[in-house]
Amino acid sequence: MRDIYRVNLFRSRGFERRKCPKCGRLFWTLDPERTTCGDTPCDEYTFIGNPPTKRRYSLAEMERTFLKFFERHGHKIIKRYPVVSRWRDDIFLTIASIANFQPWVTSGLVPPPANPLVVSQPSIRLKDIDNVGRSGRHLTLFFMGGHHAFNSRRQKIYWTDETVEFCHQFLTDELGIKPEEISYVQDIWEGGGNAGEDFEVIVRGLEVATLVFMHYAGEGGNYRPLPLKIVDTGYGMERLTWLSQGSPSSYEAIFAPMIEHLSSLAGVKMPPTELLQENSRLAGLIDIEGGRELKQLRAKVAERMKMSVEEVDSLLSPLESIYAVADHLRCLAFMFGDGITPSNVREGYLSRLVLRRTLDLIRGLNIQQPLSELMAFCLETLYGQFPELKERSSYILEVVELEEQRYRDAIARGSRLVERIAAELRARGEPLPPEKLTEFYDSHGLRPEVVKEVASKFGVRVDIPEDFDIRVAKSHSKSRHVPEQVVPVPAERLRGLPPTKLLYYQDQYLREFSARVLRVIDNYVVLDRTAFYPEGGGQPSDIGVLEARGVKVEVQNVVKSGDLILHQLQAGGLRPGERVVGRIDWERRRALMAHHTGTHIILGAARRVLGPHVWQQGAQKGAERSRLDISHHKRIETRDLQEIERLANEVVVQNRAVRVQWMNRNEAEQKYGFDLYQGGVVPGKLVRVVDIEGWNTQACAGTHFQRTGEVGLIKIIRTERIQDGIERLEFSVGEAALRHVQELESQLSSVAGILKVPPEKVTSAAQKLFEDWKAAQKEVERLSQRVAELMLAELRSRAKPLGRLRVIAEEVAGASSTELLKIGSALISADGSLVAILGSGNDLARIVVMAGAEAVKAGVDAGAIAAEAARVVGGGGGGRPELGQGGGPKVDLLADALGRAKETCEKQLNL
Repeated sequence: MRDIYRVNLFRSRGFERRKCPKCGRLFWTLDPERTTCGDTPCDEYTFIGNPPTKRRYSLAEMERTFLKFFERHGHKIIKRYPVVSRWRDDIFLTIASIANFQPWVTSGLVPPPANPLVVSQPSIRLKDIDNVGRSGRHLTLFFMGGHHAFNSRRQKIYWTDETVEFCHQFLTDELGIKPEEISYVQDIWEGGGNAGEDFEVIVRGLEVATLVFMHYAGEGGNYRPLPLKIVDTGYGMERLTWLSQGSPSSYEAIFAPMIEHLSSLAGVKMPPTELLQENSRLAGLIDIEGGRELKQLRAKVAERMKMSVEEVDSLLSPLESIYAVADHLRCLAFMFGDGITPSNVREGYLSRLVLRRTLDLIRGLNIQQPLSELMAFCLETLYGQFPELKERSSYILEVVELEEQRYRDAIARGSRLVERIAAELRARGEPLPPEKLTEFYDSHGLRPEVVKEVASKFGVRVDIPEDFDIRVAKSHSKSRHVPEQVVPVPAERLRGLPPTKLLYYQDQYLREFSARVLRVIDNYVVLDRTAFYPEGGGQPSDIGVLEARGVKVEVQNVVKSGDLILHQLQAGGLRPGERVVGRIDWERRRALMAHHTGTHIILGAARRVLGPHVWQQGAQKGAERSRLDISHHKRIETRDLQEIERLANEVVVQNRAVRVQWMNRNEAEQKYGFDLYQGGVVPGKLVRVVDIEGWNTQACAGTHFQRTGEVGLIKIIRTERIQDGIERLEFSVGEAALRHVQELESQLSSVAGILKVPPEKVTSAAQKLFEDWKAAQKEVERLSQRVAELMLAELRSRAKPLGRLRVIAEEVAGASSTELLKIGSALISADGSLVAILGSGNDLARIVVMAGAEAVKAGVDAGAIAAEAARVVGGGGGGRPELGQGGGPKVDLLADALGRAKETCEKQLNL
C-alpha cells in the first residue's frame, strides 16, 4: 500500500522525513539542520519582527493573492457562504470552508458547485473564545482559504501530489518564503463526520495551513471509505497576514485601526513592542486553557523581560481586552450582517453570548461610548472588502443598540435576584456554587462578572471559571434537534414494496384517482399511487375515502415512510391486489393549499417590510387558521403589520404565477441562494422549488395553488412574541379570512348596539366611556380612602393596653388577606408599640398578625401568634416576628382564634 505522505514534491526536491524528539510526530523538511517539527510548542515563533515573506500584506491583499493564485491554476473562485449554516441542520455556524459542502457534496449525493474550486470562507469557532486576545493568534471569526477538489471513480481532479505542490508553490513562488523554512507535519484530521490523513504546514513556528486528504467517513478511528476522495485544505488568511508583517500579534496585523481607536477611548497606552513580542512568542509555547496557563505565561514573560509579574499583567491585561473587543466586533458584524437575530436559542444565543461578552470587556475598560458607535467604526474598516455589510449596516447597528439596552435592563432586573441569593449565602457562610453562574446567564442574561460584582458587596466569594464562555458556547453549539416523524408501521413489514407514485405532485388539483392495493398492514394500506398528501412541512395530511366493491372506507390520516405513503383507515375491508378509487376531501385540501401558499406570500412581505434578516422559524398550516414564526429583533409595530398585510393582499390581486419545479441542488442554490431553506433543510440531490414569481422562493414539499389570485383575502389575526427574538403571525386566508372579518364586524355591531351609537362612532363612544370610568374610579378611590381613614381611627380607638405595649384584636368584615395586610401595616407604621391581630371570614377564616418595631424588641413573635390562632380555625400559619399569617376552614371559630392570638401574645410578654 502506498505511503500517502510520500508525495512527489518530497521525492523530487530531496525532502527528508524525520521524527520530532519532542512531540513524536513525523515531518518533512529541506533544512539539514532541523531536528524538531517546527510547530509550537516544540519550537518558538521566529517570524515576529522578522517576517519570511518578500513583502508585507494586508488581510485583503493576502486573500486576493491567495484566490488569484489558485484561479491561475485552474480553480474557480466561488463566493463565500453565510456564517450561519442555513443549508445544514447539524451545526449553527459555518466552522470551516469544507462545511459549505457537507453533507451533500462530501457524501457524493450532490456534485460540487465547481471542481476544483477555491474560496475564502469567514468561519466562526467559539471553542476558544476565552483565549481571544491572550494568545496572539486566537480569533472568534477567521477567514479560511480553502482550495478543494472532489475526486470520484469517474473523475480524477487531483490528490496528494498536486495539493502539496500547490501549497509549496504558493508559499515559495508567490509569497517568497524560502523552501527550507517550511515543515510538513504528518497527522490525522477528523471533522463533521469525515476524516483523512493531513499535513500541517509550519513556517517559523506558525501553522499557516492544513492539507487534508479526506477519504473516510466516521470518527475516533472507526472509519469507512467515502465515495469521494476530497482535497480539503485550510489556509489561515489572518495567520499568513501576520506572518508577512511579523507584528507582535495577529491582532495588530488585522485590527490595527480598531485597536488604536479603542486604546484612545480607554486611555490605554501601548506597552513596549519587545514586551508584546515576547508575550506572543511564549504564548505560542503554552496552550492557554485557563488561569493556570495564563499565570505561567505571565511568569515566563516577566522572567524574560526582567519585570515583575504584576507589572506585566498591568500592561497586558487592558490590551488583551482591547484585542478581544476588536475581534468580537468583527465577528458580530458578520453574524448580524448574515441575518442572525439575537435570541435565547441556536445561533441567536451564540451571537448574544459574543455581544454580551463584548459589553463586559468594554465596561472593564471604562469605555463610555455606546457599542453601536464602536460597531459603526468597525464597519467602516470592513466596507471596502465587504460591501454587503454596508447594505445591511442599519440592521446591524439597530440590533446592537437594542441588545445593549436589553443587557442593561437584564442587569437591573437580575441584580436584585443576585442580591437576594447573596444575602442568603452570606447568612450561611457559603460561596456561590459555580453552576449558578451558568443559570444566571441562561435564565437571566447576567454575565458572571456582573454576578461577582454584585455578590462581592455582600462578602460572598464568586469564582469565575476561566473558560466560562467556552463551556457555555459548547453547550449551545449542538446540532438542531429535528424530531423525526413516528412511522406507525415497522420497516420490516414494508420491505419489498415499490415506491408510491405521488399523484399530488403531478396534479395538485387532482380530487379523484384509481389505484391498486399493494399491502394491508393492520389499519394501514399502501397503494401503488396516491393523490393523498401525507403530513409534512407543517401541512396536515389529506383525509377522504377509498372505495372498492361499493364499500367506502374513510382515510383518517396519511404518513410517509421513506418512498412509501401509508393511508390510515377508519375500518378494514380492503384486500391486497384489488382496485380502489380514492377521493380526497377537496374543500379541506383547497383550504390547506390556500394557507400554504399564503404562508409563502406573508413571509415574502415580512422580509420586505422588516428586512432580509427575517427567517422562518416554524409554520403550521390549518384549514381555518395558520401560523408563521419568524425571527425578528423586536416586537412588530402595528404600522409594519398593516404594511405586511397590505403587501400580501397586493400580491394576491396581482395574481402572480406560482411555479413548482424539481431542480439540482447546486443549480437552485446558485440561482436563489440559501433563502431556499427558509422552511428548513431538505435532503437529496434534487430539491422541489416553489417560486412565487418575483416574490418568494423556497424549497418546499407542500401543495400550492398555481396563481396567487386563488388564495383570496389574507387577514393577519394577531401577533405574539413566543420567545425572545421570534414573532408569531397568526392568519387566515380565503373564505376562512372572510368569516373572521365578518365575525369581527358582528362583534363591532354588538358593541355599537350596547353603546347606542353607529358602528363608525364606536371608537369615540368607547373613549368617552373609558374617560367617564376613570373619573368614577378616582371618586371611588377618594371615598375608599376616606372610609379607610375612618376604619383605622375606629380600630385605633379599640386598642387595649398590654404591659408597655398596645394590642388590637378585631375582625374586619369582608376584608381580603391583602386588605388585612394594608390595614395592619398602616396601624403599626403609626405606632411601633402596637400589635395588630386582624381577622376576616367569608368562605375561609383569614388571620394577619403584625408587630411594630418596639413590640418585636419586647419579645413579640407575630409568626408564632398566627400559627397558634390558625390551629383554632382548623388550619395552619406562621411567619416572621414582625409578620405572621394563617387561616383555616372553621369560619365560625374566628372570634375564638382572635382571642387565642391575644392570649399567646400575653404569654410571650410574660403577662
